[in-house]
Amino acid sequence: MRIRGVLLLAVVVVLSPLDAVAGEKHIVDVKELAGNWQGWVTREGGQDRATLIVAADGSYRALTERGAITEGKFYLQDGGLRYRSSRTRGAASLSQDQGKTVLTVMPADPRYHTGGAEYERVK
Repeated sequence: MRIRGVLLLAVVVVLSPLDAVAGEKHIVDVKELAGNWQGWVTREGGQDRATLIVAADGSYRALTERGAITEGKFYLQDGGLRYRSSRTRGAASLSQDQGKTVLTVMPADPRYHTGGAEYERVK
């Protein structure tokens, strides 16, 4: 009888939706990124609050509270989301967690004095 209970519990866990678990969202078109985002960018001396504005064609403009402006473009390559900007180029990913959509960018060249950035979609 005890084994049946364990098996039933295992089936319920496997078949239940995992909405509360963060997961990467597969992008099929950069249009999915269009809109306004708020977040943080990492620089050599720390982090800055930033606003990211993405157009339907994947082009974007990021502005920090310190006044730095970066322009670039998101694009798909070999099934992955990538970006290139006036400062860096690298990989990007989109994830969802607890109702929030998060866009993360990570430069390919760690020697450059800019780190990654993480933005949350503004509703």
